[in-house]
Amino acid sequence: MKKILFLHDTVLTLKRGAEITIAQLISKGNELGFLVEVDLLQNFDETKTHVLSQDLIVICNTSRCRFEYDVLNFVLESKILFCKIEFDYNFCIRRNILCTLDRNIRNCCNTDKFHLYRTLFANSQLNIFQSPKHFEAHVEFYGEAVSHNYLIMPPTVDVENISNSNEKVDEIPFFSELSYLKGGDAFVDYALEHPSKSFVVYGSNKLRREIPENIEFREPIDNTEVLKILGKTKEIIIKPVWPEPSGRLAAEAFLSGCELITNDRVGTWSFDFYPNDKERAKEEMQSTIPEFWGKINEIFRPISTSKSLGKVLVLKSYGGLGDIFFTLPAVYKLKEVSESITYGLSPRLVSFFQRYLKGIQVVDATQIDHAEFDTVIEFGNYPIFDRSIEQIEYVTSKKVKQHSIQHYIDAVCRFHKDLSNRNEGFPYFDRKTNFENLHYTLHPGAGFLLKIWPTENYAKLIEEIHAAFPKLRCKIILGKDDPNPQQFLSKEYSHIDLVTGDLHEVGEAMASAVFHIGNDAGITHVAGAFNVPTVGIYGPTGPGSWGSFSEQNEIVWGKPGNCTLKCNYDVIINCKDRVCLSSISVVKIMEALLKLLQKTYDAENVDVFLNPVLEYDLTEKDCIVKWRENEVLLEFQNEEMRNYVSGLLKKPIHAMEELVHNDIFQFFYENELLFLIPKILRK
Repeated sequence: MKKILFLHDTVLTLKRGAEITIAQLISKGNELGFLVEVDLLQNFDETKTHVLSQDLIVICNTSRCRFEYDVLNFVLESKILFCKIEFDYNFCIRRNILCTLDRNIRNCCNTDKFHLYRTLFANSQLNIFQSPKHFEAHVEFYGEAVSHNYLIMPPTVDVENISNSNEKVDEIPFFSELSYLKGGDAFVDYALEHPSKSFVVYGSNKLRREIPENIEFREPIDNTEVLKILGKTKEIIIKPVWPEPSGRLAAEAFLSGCELITNDRVGTWSFDFYPNDKERAKEEMQSTIPEFWGKINEIFRPISTSKSLGKVLVLKSYGGLGDIFFTLPAVYKLKEVSESITYGLSPRLVSFFQRYLKGIQVVDATQIDHAEFDTVIEFGNYPIFDRSIEQIEYVTSKKVKQHSIQHYIDAVCRFHKDLSNRNEGFPYFDRKTNFENLHYTLHPGAGFLLKIWPTENYAKLIEEIHAAFPKLRCKIILGKDDPNPQQFLSKEYSHIDLVTGDLHEVGEAMASAVFHIGNDAGITHVAGAFNVPTVGIYGPTGPGSWGSFSEQNEIVWGKPGNCTLKCNYDVIINCKDRVCLSSISVVKIMEALLKLLQKTYDAENVDVFLNPVLEYDLTEKDCIVKWRENEVLLEFQNEEMRNYVSGLLKKPIHAMEELVHNDIFQFFYENELLFLIPKILRK
C-alpha cells in the first residue's frame, strides 16, 4: 500500500475551496487503496518523522506554517517523491500577486521564498494548478520550472447536488468573509445601489466601512447548504480584486443557473467550457479527482521486481464473523504483490462483502475452482484449533502478545519479501454520518450468549442516552436469538428502531452511525470495519486479541479486580454470577461513551457533561470529590469558590458559556471529571 502525505497549513474542516478539495482528494485516495493522511504542520520534528515514512508527499499550502522554509527544504533534501498542488500564489509573500494588477506595488516578494518555490516547482513530479489563468500566471514567473509536468484541475464541484430551481429568490448571497480581496467592496456598492434588495453574507465582516441595513450577516454554512441556496438564487456578485486562482463558488453559481455579476479575475472563467457549455463543465469537474489520482499512479514505479503471487485465492473455512473482519488488513496487504485477489466466503456473506470490499473479488467459496489460481491461502483461524484443514501457520501466535489482526498480517507477510508487516491502517468501509438524522447502533446479543451484558442494563443505558442525547435515534440490532432490551424499558419510546434483517441491513445502519455499543461479538467488529466509534463491553473473554478495532474506541472489561479465574468454555458455562459482566454498571458505560464522543468529535460549540461516575460530599467549607479509585478534598477559599463548585456539581450538563474557565474547571477537565461534547449531537 502506497503511503501518501498531504502537507497543508489549515484544518480541513474549514469551509473553503482548498480545504474542501483536499478532503475530497484524500477520501478518494483512500478509497483507491492508498494510505493517505494529512499533516497540518504544527510541529517540525513530528512532520519530519511523518515525511520520512511516506512514498509520496503532496505539498499544498504552507505559507501559514511557522517553519515553512525548513519543511520545504527538508522535503527537497529527503529525495522522497513529491508533487505540488498550488491553490493560491504561495511563492508571493501576500499570496495574491496584486503586483500583476497594480504596477505601484513593488518589492512585494520575499526573495528567498520566491527562489525556494522555483526550486520546488522544478523538482516536483507534478505541478497542479486551479485554472488555465492560474497556470499562466505561474508560467509568467517561472517558465519551464512549472510547465515540465503539470495538471490543470477544474473545481471539484459536487455536481450531483447541483440544482437549478424554477423558483428564484431575490436575496443575493455572499459565501465568505466580506473582505477586500474577495470583492467585498463591490458587493457593498451593489447593495447601496439597490436598497430595495436583500443581501446575505454567510461569514464575518472584514471591511473597514459602513455596512448598509439591507445586508444581513449569518454564520458560515457547509457546501451542501451553499448548493441548495445557489439553486434558488437569481443573481450573484462575484468580483474579486485579486486574480482568483479558481473560483469554486463561481463554478457552482454558473452551473446553478445564477445570473452572474462578475469580472475577468475569476480563474474558472478561463476554462473554455465557460460560458456556453455547462454539460461539458460538469463532465470535466466530475473527472477532476479521478484524473488527479491517475496522474499520481503514473508517478509510482513498480514497487518491486520480485515475482508476483499472481492470481490469489483467499479462503476462511471456519471462525466467527468477527474473525473474517480481522483478516481484511492482511488481505489488503496481499494486493500489493498480487495480480488479483479473490476472497472465497460462505454464500450468505458474499453479497455483503462484494458491496463493501474495494479492489477484491468476493465469491462463493463452494463454487470456485482452486486450479484457476496461482496461490491459494487458507486462513483457517487464529489460533489454530483444527489441524484437519491445511492452513497458514501463525508463527507469532504464542510468541507475541498482539491483536489477532497483526497475527494474520504476520502470517501472510511470509509469502513475499516485499510485504511489510506493519499494520498501516484499517480496512474501512464507506461511512458517512448524517448529522441531520443522527442515530447510534446497539447490539445486545452475541453468538455465545454467556458473553452478553445483562439485557436490563442495556434498557437502562438506552434511557440514559436518550435523556442526555434526545436528538439521537437508537437502532437496536437483533439477531434471531438476541435478547431484546425493549421489554425492560420503563415506558414506550418513539426514537427506537429495530434492525432485524440480514447483514446488509446491519451495514446500512452502521454506515451512518454516530457510535456503536455492543458486546464481544461479530457485530462489534462490523462496526470496526465501518470505523464506527465503539464502546465494547467485555466479560469472560478479554479484549487483548479480539478487541474492537475502530480507530476510536473505548473498551470496558469487567474482569480485572472482580475475578481471577482463567476462563475456558467449561468455566464460562458453569459460572453462575458472571461478575465480569454484572459488575459493569450503566454509569461506567456512560462514562466510556462520553470519553469516546469527546475524543472523536471535535467541535467549537460544546456542552459540558459531568462524568456520571463522579460522587461528591459538599459542605459549607469543603467538598470531597470521588471518582473510580480517586478521592480529592477541595477546600473553599471563599464563597465564590463554593458557589462555583456547587453549581458545577449539581447539574449533569452545562452550556459551555455558562461556566467560567478557571483552575477548578481545568482540574475537572484534566482528570476526566467533565467532558466536552459537541452540541450537534444533542440539539
